[in-house]
Amino acid sequence: MMQDIQCKEMRKTSWQARTCPLVLTALLAWGAPVVPASAADQETATMALPVLSLTFSASYVAEDFGLWAKEGLNVKVVNIAGIGALNSVIAGSSEFANTTAGSFTRAAARGQKMLALANTLDRPMMEVVLRKDAGALDPSAPIEVRAKSLRGKTIAVDSINSITHGYLRIVAMKANLDPEKDIIVTPMQPPNMMAAMKSKTIDGFAMSQPWTLSVVLDGTASVVASSPRGDLPELVPFAYNLIVTRPETCEKRRSLCEKMGKGLAAAAKMIHERPDEVISKLQKRFEKLDHETLAAAFKLIQAATPKIPAITKVGLANAEHYNVLSGLIPAQEMVTNLDELFTTEFVR
Repeated sequence: MMQDIQCKEMRKTSWQARTCPLVLTALLAWGAPVVPASAADQETATMALPVLSLTFSASYVAEDFGLWAKEGLNVKVVNIAGIGALNSVIAGSSEFANTTAGSFTRAAARGQKMLALANTLDRPMMEVVLRKDAGALDPSAPIEVRAKSLRGKTIAVDSINSITHGYLRIVAMKANLDPEKDIIVTPMQPPNMMAAMKSKTIDGFAMSQPWTLSVVLDGTASVVASSPRGDLPELVPFAYNLIVTRPETCEKRRSLCEKMGKGLAAAAKMIHERPDEVISKLQKRFEKLDHETLAAAFKLIQAATPKIPAITKVGLANAEHYNVLSGLIPAQEMVTNLDELFTTEFVR
């Protein structure tokens, strides 16, 4: 149909009319861009991300490979630090956000119920690392022993009372440390954590990939705790990275949620089936990281990415348990009606 329409426009010579179908077929085979037949199917949405991190690989892949665009969705990705990403959805300035389950359920407990459409990572992806010259660690020792090295140390987190701050608290408690008294905590953006560690401004930091892995591979730091590598198995499965929106968005603009979900499902598939291409694209976003570090970090992300990024109730329940355990919410604020907070229909 598209060939017929475009070929009718070639009226200069009979040669063009004869060869047009062959040329268009070749262009399609080579992957040449084709203008949609109608702009009416195109929709626009804003996606908010809280920080630059491989945690959001599925969203990066959906954007960089045009997977949302293929579904007819033009997504404007914006960075809004910390809890501000989720708050932008609550306020209506963004249609979607990547957020932790902890922030999501805390909002629900306070009467700000969002709807989760997908979960792109099924386990906690956080680690705590410590400068080698700040304390000797036996990597084969249980976490209860390794965590003792945090006593009296200055540890950076992305923001106070964030999920990574909560992770640091849980790790400290494994060694019977008081996370509020035995550790000095300072907020810092991830790219600055590595420089601060190397200048010895901080002793260590808690963060997700690829930041922690970078300082481990270059020999600067040792791992105190790592959920991607098996620590805290009681928290798996876990709703680590949710894509959320307001319930009325899917009620009034259902196609927006359908296109968002399809793009994320395609991204998860690509992460598993075309890793080399994905790493190549991610390298452009994390240009300061060497290829070895990025590739090693991506393997951990790939292992934690569900092939179908659907949310499970047990994953949300574990996230709620994490909230209480880490002191992010009091036990009486736990959300019990989790079924009302998520759907799996847009990624199946």
